[in-house]
Amino acid sequence: MPTVKRDTYTPDSLLSVAVRVFNERGYDGTSMEHLSQAAGISKSSIYHHVRGKEELLRRGISRALDGLFGILDEPAAREGRAVERLEYVTRRTVEVLMTELPYVTLLLRVRGNTDTERWAMDRRREFDQRVAGLVKEATAQGDLRSDVDARLATRLLFGMINSIAEWYRPERAAGEGSGDTSAEVAEAVVRTAFAGLRTH
Repeated sequence: MPTVKRDTYTPDSLLSVAVRVFNERGYDGTSMEHLSQAAGISKSSIYHHVRGKEELLRRGISRALDGLFGILDEPAAREGRAVERLEYVTRRTVEVLMTELPYVTLLLRVRGNTDTERWAMDRRREFDQRVAGLVKEATAQGDLRSDVDARLATRLLFGMINSIAEWYRPERAAGEGSGDTSAEVAEAVVRTAFAGLRTH
């Protein structure tokens, strides 16, 4: 019954539904009617929680960005040799991606068609630049190969990490008992990437 759903719906559960629909249909291909049908509540009930679908987009993307930028403030990302901090940030980025998969997937799919999407792309670039700074620092300290450009190395690293969003399905991994935990996937990414980048 709609009344019951209105009573039990929360901003978080509405956001979860909206992010799923955005990922399935694309943000531009999603209308408030689609969101209303997926949530099982009226459009007016959605407007009770948010101003519109762009606010839901911003909230979803913010959740992903907060997780990623939070990594850079963790002690292991701020202390020690640059290569160790870089490996830590790489490992944690994989873990955040897998834990917040729908939200990070949404972030990775923005195309810059709205103010919110352009803001998200700027924030992603800022995150990438900070990681590229770690690559440069680790190279200067002699721990990473100097014959690979820092920006290229960063792009390749994120290419590997971001591809996880395309193939990892937590429900399938759980059903198959494959043991693809975020820690195991993160370790595989670090070993694979840094085997080619480290000098020792």
